[in-house]
Amino acid sequence: MRVTALAAHTPEAVRAALAARGWEAQPAWFAATGLQPLTILLEDLSDAEREALVGWAARAGADLLTGQGWALVGAAASRLAPLARADRVPPGLASLSPALARFLAAYAEPPRRWAIRGGEIPLEQPVLIGIVNVTPDSFSDGGRYGTADAAAAHGEQLAAHGARILDVGGESTRPGAGVVPAAAEQARVVPVVRELVRRGLPVSVDTRKAVVAAAALAAGAVIVNDVSGLAFDPAMGETVARSQAALVLMHMRGTPDTMDTLATYRHVAAEVAAELGAAAERAEAAGVARERIALDPGFGFAKTPEHNFRLLDELATIVALGYPVVVGPSRKRFLGAATGRPVEDRDRATATACALAWERGARLFRVHDVALAREALSVALATRPAT
Repeated sequence: MRVTALAAHTPEAVRAALAARGWEAQPAWFAATGLQPLTILLEDLSDAEREALVGWAARAGADLLTGQGWALVGAAASRLAPLARADRVPPGLASLSPALARFLAAYAEPPRRWAIRGGEIPLEQPVLIGIVNVTPDSFSDGGRYGTADAAAAHGEQLAAHGARILDVGGESTRPGAGVVPAAAEQARVVPVVRELVRRGLPVSVDTRKAVVAAAALAAGAVIVNDVSGLAFDPAMGETVARSQAALVLMHMRGTPDTMDTLATYRHVAAEVAAELGAAAERAEAAGVARERIALDPGFGFAKTPEHNFRLLDELATIVALGYPVVVGPSRKRFLGAATGRPVEDRDRATATACALAWERGARLFRVHDVALAREALSVALATRPAT
């Protein structure tokens, strides 16, 4: 008898082993995900539900840690699956089935397309979003592209390096930044959006104001990137819904001038996931179709360096919500905290963070240096293809 250890951190090793032994692609993937060990956190449990869960875990051979109102369950996905079926769930656990079914469906079949206005973006390969700031005071490149022509030329260069989308922003959201009047922000971004669209490039507008989003959409933008996650302007959700544009919801607490005081978490990944999930529910209630929504955990926004690195490592918690995940670690302070590099010399660290995020399920990457990130992501894709 020969014993061979298979890597346990991804279903890919099991899938490859099955494929090498004649299994077809889709059955091999589903079987591999079924064997993958998962740990889920259950909260707001009644005493009766906890007791029922303890009994099920003993019978199913699952690992269980529990306390007042909560439980951590560890088991292979295939062992958890019966809890997601109304016809097989044990007595006392029926309330668990709907949420667990949604999670397991997203885990086994993550989004393969992101619907934008006028089309869709495949997610089988990393999607690079090039940053085009037209602000005088952004933390990294403020003032460099102050005219529409300069910004459009920069956007063309980013596209040539591999950017699939160009994200145009006219208001700095660096820590401590104040609010730019809507008229001034609109005057900055609309000419750039219009010029990039004229050159045939897909454009996202980075704004938290509905009136600016509406003007950019009228100029041809196809995506709205709201760093406030719909918390700043109540009209944003309906504005995006009417246009049938895509919507990126980023996690942030407070505003750029208050967010550093709100960086308090007991369990950062779980709390960010819960707050993003609530934002997505608000967007869908406003009429934005689920397939048009993407989520961004908001690296650097209301988070300490330790929070950012924990969130990067636990990014699968955000991915499990079932929406495409965008990350924007580019040149952020937490990368400087780890490397000691100044803001203008953090592109290598950014590329590394993007590769780690791809392995954990992110599919869209908002960066300043597209070429360097593309190389790192090409290596990550070669070792762990999208499923």
